[in-house]
Amino acid sequence: MDQAIHIDILRRRGRQRLATGLLVFAGLCTAAWGFNRVLRPSVDAAAVVVAEVRRGNVDNTVNAAGVVIPVREEVVASPGASRVAHVHAKPGQQVEAGELLLELDDREIRLALEALKEQLAQQDNRVGILGLEMDQKLKQTRSSIELLEIDLQAARVRHERNQKLRSSGIVSGEDLLTAELNVKRAEISLRQQRELVEDTRRATASAIAAAKLQQAILHKQIARQEQLLAQTRVCAPFSGMLTWLLEEEGASVGAGQLVARVSELNNYRVEASLSDFHARLLAAGQAVRVEQNGEQLAGTVHTILPEIQNGSIKLLVDLAQPRNPLLRNKMRVDVNVITERRANVLVVDNGAAFNGRGRQPAFAVQDGLARKTTLELGASDGKVVEVVAGARAGQRFIVSDTSAFKDLDNIRIAN
Repeated sequence: MDQAIHIDILRRRGRQRLATGLLVFAGLCTAAWGFNRVLRPSVDAAAVVVAEVRRGNVDNTVNAAGVVIPVREEVVASPGASRVAHVHAKPGQQVEAGELLLELDDREIRLALEALKEQLAQQDNRVGILGLEMDQKLKQTRSSIELLEIDLQAARVRHERNQKLRSSGIVSGEDLLTAELNVKRAEISLRQQRELVEDTRRATASAIAAAKLQQAILHKQIARQEQLLAQTRVCAPFSGMLTWLLEEEGASVGAGQLVARVSELNNYRVEASLSDFHARLLAAGQAVRVEQNGEQLAGTVHTILPEIQNGSIKLLVDLAQPRNPLLRNKMRVDVNVITERRANVLVVDNGAAFNGRGRQPAFAVQDGLARKTTLELGASDGKVVEVVAGARAGQRFIVSDTSAFKDLDNIRIAN
């Protein structure tokens, strides 16, 4: 006959059925959770950067790579082909104006200078000789003129006497004609000698002028050689930093070759390079922000260089604090040229999720869920970007890189 089941056994069976039900329920929940994960992907909150839309100011900027350069820098070149004779300084040291940096071999310049001085002495001697020769010729000509004047007087006396004797029939007509011709001959000779005086003066003056012209040319050549000789002693053009020097003694240098460079100390500007795509946005006088290691320096665009090289355009930036102690020669900096200023507009932190101006997708975050929407972006200064349309103040958006889930409409943000 049947016996009643003990109460402990019934209780044990009940607990087993309850445990089995709980296991089945947990399995169903796990399956549902996994299925939900498949249908709605998620991302860890720590893996994304979320920023809030707010009211603020934004400057539209064009980014450029910059390098700090001295406001004043001069290079010293070799005056001619030579070699380094003696070095008196080292790169990196501070120098005073006129301080001797190095000496170039000046033997050839000195030889050329001596040859020019000899030629000048020859021209000086030639001018003196021409003057003496002219004086001698003039003396001879004047003596000839004095003798011819006496001969002319004698010829005139004979001619007058023959005229008187001719009326008495003592002198023949032939003798009278001869006396008259002698007077004319003496007058012609006297005139020629007087003209010879002027011709001698003009010829000698022309020769002296040519010699003096050659003297002037030689003086200029000597001055040039003396200048080249002085340039063989390479000195600092002004007080500053010797940034480069050809310091190998005996090294050959060509005419015009760089031998030293001196930069003004603690007075800098910035040379920036950027794509020529932005050239139409640039203008002299635009405000500039120069950044280096979190420090910002204000400046303005001074000059936009007209030449474009390899698709890049360069501009020079004057700094409000050109003697800032943070600046160093050849230091690399980030340059932001401000092309437009916008005040009291909706802005959000800039990030990899955004790509320039215009309409573009973005993920709005609310209640742990990120939903794809469309934003219209405007001006940007690199740190914040203007939200022209598609959002309101207080909304939050993912600003970090969203390319991994660009094809999704919704993303869960897992804490």
